[in-house]
Amino acid sequence: MQATIAVLEGDAVGPEIMAEGLKVLEAIAEAGGHKVSLLRLPFGAGSYFANGSCFPADTKQACDDADAILKAPAGLPLDQMDRIPVDQRPEPAILELRQRYTTFANYRPVVLPEALASFSPLRPELIAGGVDILMIRELVGGIYFGEKVEGEHTQQRRASDECIYTAEEVEQVARVAFEEARARGSRLTVVHKANVLATGRFWQKLVADLAPSYADVEMEFILVDNAAYQLMINPRQFNGVMLLENMQGDILSDQGGGIVGSLGLMCSASIGPDKAYYEPVHGSAPDIAGTGTANPFSMIGSVALMLDRSFGLQSESQAVWDALWGALEAGERTADLCGDNETPLSTSEFGDAVVARLTP
Repeated sequence: MQATIAVLEGDAVGPEIMAEGLKVLEAIAEAGGHKVSLLRLPFGAGSYFANGSCFPADTKQACDDADAILKAPAGLPLDQMDRIPVDQRPEPAILELRQRYTTFANYRPVVLPEALASFSPLRPELIAGGVDILMIRELVGGIYFGEKVEGEHTQQRRASDECIYTAEEVEQVARVAFEEARARGSRLTVVHKANVLATGRFWQKLVADLAPSYADVEMEFILVDNAAYQLMINPRQFNGVMLLENMQGDILSDQGGGIVGSLGLMCSASIGPDKAYYEPVHGSAPDIAGTGTANPFSMIGSVALMLDRSFGLQSESQAVWDALWGALEAGERTADLCGDNETPLSTSEFGDAVVARLTP
């Protein structure tokens, strides 16, 4: 591999966990003789105060030129965020990043091996055998990208958020989910709200129309509220692939983080036709920034996804996963995953523990 990677370090714990992700990436590159060029670029609230923009023009150009993008969480404490106009905050910048590269397929693995079932707040029998769900969230359509009207701007005591989906948007992400289920030999669960929402009925019909082309894939539909309930009482029934629209996927994947015991275990890949970016699912956690207690698993896992999805380095990706889970199973854990009588590792110590499993 010879690649240029745009590195968006973000805010708060972002630079701390990114350092560990890059530590692992550099170890993989050295071991495999890969040449990786890292472009460290401003992005997020800190960038706004330094450059007047959360997503500066130079950052956009560098991302355009890069082979892949690694992104850490963005956002600062509320008192600082209140100094940024709403339409110029990190959240709109993230939506712009998604639109810029049409990263319509968001991969969010919800994984907890049986050996680590104690991480979950659920009863052990509900986790027995382990959880292995791949949530595929549509990422560039729906309510997050629709027209927004706020009462304070219109002098009316009302607000609205428009939710629009095109057939192309639904079908392209549905095909990704079907293909992933086929590759895994698993069931595809399609989450919707067809009993109330026109977009839900639209999703249900279009996915059902595609199903005959994937006759070897078992498929089921489930209402989103029932899916939330079922995830809590029997998450293993969803082992396989779940397909979700944008907002529902945002919410249920965070619930998945709760099921496995920490959002610090949740990484993601956002993939478009020509470009992908990789990031933790969680926020920037300004309350623990600088304490060395953030869990970098999510950032390192995002590196593993990048190695696989952007560069086709499946064996290197699997080596990272094996090192991550191996460290946790050996009791090498950050504070969010430690019990009362366990001594937690710092952010950098956990990164070192992963690297130690990658190098002879």
